[in-house]
Amino acid sequence: MNKPETAWVVGGGTAGHIEPALAVGEALRRLRPSVDVRAVGTPRGMESRIVPERGFTLELVDPVPLPRTVNMDLFKLPYRLVKAIAGTRALLRKTRPSVIIGFGGYACVPVYLAMMLTRRRPPIVVHEANASAGLANKLGVRVADAVMAAVPGSGLTGAEVVGNPVRDAITGLDRAGLRAAARSFFGLGESGPVVLVFGGSQGAATLNAAFAGAADDLRRAGVGVIHATGEGKEFELADLSGDTSAGYAQVPYIKRMDFAYAAADLVVCRSGAITVAEVSATGLPAVFVPLPIGNGEQALNAKSLVDSGAALQVADADFDADYLRDTVIPLATDETALGAMTATAMSSDSRSAADKVARTALALMDARD
Repeated sequence: MNKPETAWVVGGGTAGHIEPALAVGEALRRLRPSVDVRAVGTPRGMESRIVPERGFTLELVDPVPLPRTVNMDLFKLPYRLVKAIAGTRALLRKTRPSVIIGFGGYACVPVYLAMMLTRRRPPIVVHEANASAGLANKLGVRVADAVMAAVPGSGLTGAEVVGNPVRDAITGLDRAGLRAAARSFFGLGESGPVVLVFGGSQGAATLNAAFAGAADDLRRAGVGVIHATGEGKEFELADLSGDTSAGYAQVPYIKRMDFAYAAADLVVCRSGAITVAEVSATGLPAVFVPLPIGNGEQALNAKSLVDSGAALQVADADFDADYLRDTVIPLATDETALGAMTATAMSSDSRSAADKVARTALALMDARD
């Protein structure tokens, strides 16, 4: 194997496309350090910040949003496609990838289309992170040598279900070993259950309102809380200094998710594809509150964990302070129930998904040599 090997991991725009791409990039580097892994994204997405922070070279292509309705973007589409495909083919000639792994999103459209116009193309792997495949990956399967998905029923014909790739820092997290330091970091005691609640970088209004309404009940029940409220959305806590109560740590956002996961015994959060994958990979029991958008994709993302007993799911409209009092507090204080949920979560596919995708890509690459 004399020629240099280069792998593209393509996904941009949102964390849902970027995180699995970088997780597989990490796995490729670990399994074969000689491979030059390059992340391919667009100038508009979060990748311009996240990719360099994670130590990968970022290559840029022009984004090509695929309009779902008749509007001006639809009439601009032919020009955008020609320009984006030309730029992608120039990047192909410059970097000469040995394998391409696509994760959906705007960055994948010009890459997949360029592959359709390339006679001697490298092997292509498509991975779908969401329960319902997007337009980009539906296009990608037409040129793919291997198709994988996080969950069954994604809409990609013949997809192998492997789970969602999760970064090494999460799959290798030693929660027990970090527990004391993590709880100290958030100002919480070493004993007693802790609930971690977060709703994305901006917080979640429904989650914030429910926890604000039940904060005193949680603390009096001995349940500590780590609550990422979003910037400027913290609320005032009652003075319970005369009671034996647990701590309640409010932060605008969580900088150390590894510490947050290590400190917690139960998670309450939304159910985006990557959030579900990370939570299950840590082995933490969860209560998912799907964001009520689209066609119910978030509810589908968590379905396998809920069906297996590793998590609960409640509709956004039904999640309030009473639900916390009636369901979350009893669960958080039930060590037996939490232990059973953890054992089920630890068997999820997400812990090994990155390696499965990477090994498939390497095998296809080797077969072409």
